[in-house]
Amino acid sequence: MKYNKLASPILKWAGGKRQLLPEIRKYIPKKITTYYEPFVGGGAVLFDIQPQKAIVNDVNGELINLYQVVKDNVEALIEDLAKHKNEADYFYEVRARDRDPAIYKKLTKIERASRIHYLNKTCYNGLFRVNQAGQFNSPFGRYKNPNIKNPITLRAVSKYFNEANIEFRNTDFEEAVKGIRKGAFVYFDPPYDPVSDSANFTGYAKSGFDKDEQIRLKRLCDKLDQRGVKFLLSNASTDFILDLYKDYKIEIIQAKRAINANGDARGEVDEVLVRNYEQ
Repeated sequence: MKYNKLASPILKWAGGKRQLLPEIRKYIPKKITTYYEPFVGGGAVLFDIQPQKAIVNDVNGELINLYQVVKDNVEALIEDLAKHKNEADYFYEVRARDRDPAIYKKLTKIERASRIHYLNKTCYNGLFRVNQAGQFNSPFGRYKNPNIKNPITLRAVSKYFNEANIEFRNTDFEEAVKGIRKGAFVYFDPPYDPVSDSANFTGYAKSGFDKDEQIRLKRLCDKLDQRGVKFLLSNASTDFILDLYKDYKIEIIQAKRAINANGDARGEVDEVLVRNYEQ
């Protein structure tokens, strides 16, 4: 399978890994039987390394539906995206469709995928955020010319999904790695432990991701380690995370983060890469 440099993230994503790829790339094992990514999000690492066999998961069902539609019916998706308008009233009308279950149930998989792609491209800061009811609630972004249709990237991603052996899952992160065997590799990019109370962004799914979830994830890493499965994990460089993973190899790296209500607080922050194997 030939590497496709046009296959890249199709969505903007909070905590996306594009800018950290040079650091992450250093720690990707040379030989991987199956690549697992239980919190795929925008998929920057997936598209950067383009494994030939992968199990890709996210708890966000709308995201996984979009990826499945890109794989199965990309031309119909591109055609549907052409109907959307970069206008505030239209944006809020489309956004409101998940408020009424009767209306939402009538949408096809393609229409759902088109809706989420459109909202992501036109909402404020590309912030995929839902409220406690699981409803998309980011405001309109007022961009002059957002790339709503995105046909070149969508077709390239579809080509990669179809040429490789990619399985999509929409489940809990523990379920996502069930059946994993030695020789596989897992990249974890969970919602980050907040560096402060005001910095707590876990709105990508209605369930949130608190410290108990971080501990449950660490226990899963311990199980993988005991079975000889290699994992790499990204997170914030907080005292809690540094202590939680103190028995593993930790690299502190710097990332630029733009999602913060306070513009002065945007900038370089310390993040960690945790792994259980030699470089």
